[in-house]
Parts: sequence; structure tokens; C-alpha cells
Amino acid sequence: MTRRSVLEQLATASDATRQETTTIEALAATLDADEYTVESHIERLEACELARITPDGTARVTITGEELLELNTTEMVIVDAATSNSKI
Repeated sequence: MTRRSVLEQLATASDATRQETTTIEALAATLDADEYTVESHIERLEACELARITPDGTARVTITGEELLELNTTEMVIVDAATSNSKI
């Protein structure tokens, strides 16, 4: 499972404009993956401002995430956001 596949499924199951969310459990079931892995991907997508995790633990795609997917590129790499410990 790739971070892109998680983002694509998150975009299908949620809506940035209407701020509709979905659960990690539902995403994991749809992706046939364990919840920990899906949650880890979503946390990293959130660090790149492509997803949002709400206080109640649900998640949604951001407008930026939707726009990135709309580019419909055949190849896309989503990397982790730089941290304060990064030497880059």
C-alpha cells in the first residue's frame, strides 16, 4: 500500500469543502490494511497538508490533497515534510 493509495481512498471517502470525514477503521477495511499502517500514512499526509485528522480521530482530505490528485499525474511521490531536526 502506498501513501498515494491512502490519499486516493481518503479523497473518495471524505470531502474537503464540506469537511466530511471518515474513520481510520473504514479506510483500513476498504484498503484491506491494518489500522496502524493507514493511520501512519494519514499522519504523514497531514504533515504535508494533504489530510486533516480531527480531534475525534476521524480524517479527511484537504483541498490541497484534492488538487494534487486532480493533476492526475501517472507518477507522484509524496515525501514526509521536513522536520526541525532535518539537515536539508
